[in-house]
Amino acid sequence: MTLDLLVEAAGWQALDLNALAVRAVSVSLAHLGLDPYACEIALLATDDAHIATLNAEFRGKPTPTNVLSWPADDLAAEEPGAPPYPPEPDPDGTFPLGDIALAWETCNREATEQGKSPSDHVTHLVVHGLLHLLGYDHETDPDAALMETLEVTILGKLGLPDPYAIDDGP
Repeated sequence: MTLDLLVEAAGWQALDLNALAVRAVSVSLAHLGLDPYACEIALLATDDAHIATLNAEFRGKPTPTNVLSWPADDLAAEEPGAPPYPPEPDPDGTFPLGDIALAWETCNREATEQGKSPSDHVTHLVVHGLLHLLGYDHETDPDAALMETLEVTILGKLGLPDPYAIDDGP
């Protein structure tokens, strides 16, 4: 797999983001029946200020967010809850999937608030962002159910718990 990683924010030095992302993407792609070695992804590890600018420019929301994705192709299914279309390879056989951006401060704050390690939370967000590149979404209840089920399955393969499980306490 080609993972083009650009780290802009110093906070990301706390994680081995390259290894974490390669593992999360490889397991996700293999689970979905795609050859990880044929896929290309760009990952931007930035801060809240830059992601707020990107969020404003591309989504009209001038606030920080945890993850943004820009798919190379629109693979979304036409019917809610249906699986997306498979990506098509370039003439050289590679699959350029798109770009993902993560914001350090938001990711780290969310991990703390949710009682998770930053590593586990960022792994989830990389899987989440990758699924967006592949046409999955959570705009409708059926689409959200499909995407969340995949996330939980993939995260389980990575040894991580269900991020959507509600902990009712003792």
